[in-house]
Amino acid sequence: MPNTQANTPLAERMRPVNLDEFQGQEHLLGPGKILRRLIESDQISSLILWGPPGAGKTTLARIIANATQSHFIFFSAILSGVKDLRQIVKEAEEELRFSGRKTILFVDEIHRFNKAQQDAFLPYVEKGILTMIGATTENPSFEVISPLLSRCKVLVLKPLSKEVVEEILRNALADEDRGLGKSGLSLTEEAVAFIADQAEGDARIALNTLEMAAKLAVEDKIDLETVREAVQKKPLLYDKGGEEHYNVISAFIKSLRGSNPDAALYWLARMLEAGEDPLFILRRMVVLASEDIGNADPRALQVAIAALQGFQFVGLPEGRLIIAQAVTYLATAPKSNASYLGIDEALAEVRKSGALPVPLHVRNAPTRLMKDLGYHKGYQYAHDFKEGFVEQEYLPEQLSGKKFYRPAGHGYEKYINERMEFLRKKNSKD
Repeated sequence: MPNTQANTPLAERMRPVNLDEFQGQEHLLGPGKILRRLIESDQISSLILWGPPGAGKTTLARIIANATQSHFIFFSAILSGVKDLRQIVKEAEEELRFSGRKTILFVDEIHRFNKAQQDAFLPYVEKGILTMIGATTENPSFEVISPLLSRCKVLVLKPLSKEVVEEILRNALADEDRGLGKSGLSLTEEAVAFIADQAEGDARIALNTLEMAAKLAVEDKIDLETVREAVQKKPLLYDKGGEEHYNVISAFIKSLRGSNPDAALYWLARMLEAGEDPLFILRRMVVLASEDIGNADPRALQVAIAALQGFQFVGLPEGRLIIAQAVTYLATAPKSNASYLGIDEALAEVRKSGALPVPLHVRNAPTRLMKDLGYHKGYQYAHDFKEGFVEQEYLPEQLSGKKFYRPAGHGYEKYINERMEFLRKKNSKD
């Protein structure tokens, strides 16, 4: 039965207890969809529920347990350890032996278990003693061991839509048994929309905000001013050690590479507002200056280094201006990955052909013996020639004529191409 104690948080009191009450995740629970069919046919197998906070992972696990008449055990990666698993297995075996009921072990925040700890679940999942439902906000491809992942179906939960969150809020305000229905409070449409916007698909945040706003309400009315006061400043979804960290920095780098300064500034703001280390951002910008701009604009690397040094000198909050200036420069600079491709191709050649001998004429000859062996013989000093250039071989004989650097036809590399072509033509005339 739902907990109706006055001190129980509204989000917990309003937790759906069956599929009819559950809202959202239509791609999994709509008519004929996979999870609804598995629940209704009582054929639940081990699952990994992957989705953002407040999308309904824990609620779905409880609904599954109720709908399938299974014995349900909640197992938190924060509160429980592997040593507790032996008692759980014993309990599951007794349930199966004496009542014929399957046991669903719900492992909350499974990504917090390390690889060795996750191994402990394997034999019991394999034998069918436990049906495991793991919940995670992190990408299971990275956080769940492969043997366990291969024995589970991964279901992806999406952030709840704004419309769904608004409906959840209205239901909570109207429900007299579990919600705020007996309070006599009204909720303006502006307030509903604002809470839903701020929640960003997280039903728990939305209900917590509504509950706080109800405590602050004046004259039985929850208006926009009341919910603004209740919300205060909401922390952004951004786990510096988790997937969202990599998603946002990836979007930032791709925006710079794609010459979109507006998107780059937005993702920069997201990271700064969430508390990302600005030096991490700047280091990635230094790499991008060479990897994606290179000699199309050689000043890009100078700008990135100057921004790094300038930020270290100034710090926040003024340092954000330095980063923003560098971001807009890098985003709008001409792009070339010719240097990046060139070094990778050269490394591949070295790994394939090994340590080929250095041509004798480009070796130094500091001793008489070296001179007698032909070191430095025939070397032509470039500065002795017009334009400071003379055609001669610098690569090992086996790689003669090999090209690694192919400048792009735009930005400063257009000039580089023109100069190299000029030198080639000059050499052919000479």
